[in-house]
Amino acid sequence: MRTISFCFVIILSGALLAQQPYLPGEAEDGRQLFQANCAVCHGPDGNRVSGVDLGRDRFRRASSDDDLIQIIRNGIPGTPMPATEFSNFEAVSIVAYLHFMASTTRSASVSGDAARGKAIFEGKGGCLECHRVKGTGSRTGPELTEIGISRRAVELELSIIEPNAEILPANRTVHAITRDGKTIIGRLLNRDTFTIQVIDSNERLVSLRIENIKQYAIVEDSPMPSYKGKLSSEEIADVVSYLVSLKGIDTQ
Repeated sequence: MRTISFCFVIILSGALLAQQPYLPGEAEDGRQLFQANCAVCHGPDGNRVSGVDLGRDRFRRASSDDDLIQIIRNGIPGTPMPATEFSNFEAVSIVAYLHFMASTTRSASVSGDAARGKAIFEGKGGCLECHRVKGTGSRTGPELTEIGISRRAVELELSIIEPNAEILPANRTVHAITRDGKTIIGRLLNRDTFTIQVIDSNERLVSLRIENIKQYAIVEDSPMPSYKGKLSSEEIADVVSYLVSLKGIDTQ
């Protein structure tokens, strides 16, 4: 996937956008494109820009999905929304994802207290044992320093309560056995034609040549434990608020 740095601006209005049917998987493709290209300006819920709410399926400048697709591709003259290099297929996928966001409920957890959430994250939750934030913590789990840019609050809340409900490709755990009998379990970093790279439980970068692997499998369950029943709903709300606040190394 190519990365295009841009943000598109579509003003909220009172009329729902006329929708087209979408194929399974289009919304997922659109989510990846949206998170990589749009969320940096509009936020993962599409509501970071004042007066704009891309995730509620209401627009002023489009009366159909076709109109919206053209706006995504061609931009809006005189506004911060530029033309892009997206194909029609990619633009359709983004629109499908915007409709998906509109069909889901936003988490109430952002009403929590981020400062309390940070204390729980670093203390009672034990999250730094696996995750790393701004140079502190372990590398065995996903880096979270910029998680507030790419992940919606409702998705973060679900990951805390039901880690197996959704495991992103970048967060997959692999189980490999080499031809000389060694077992390697770790978070998958990259796989190419010749090698597989993982971070193991000791935070070591391990590169395995595919020709030397006897067995290889993606672990279906997340290594992250569920905090359902371990943290109260108020504590979960606080942790989610803290995670939403993480938007880069220079943020507090």
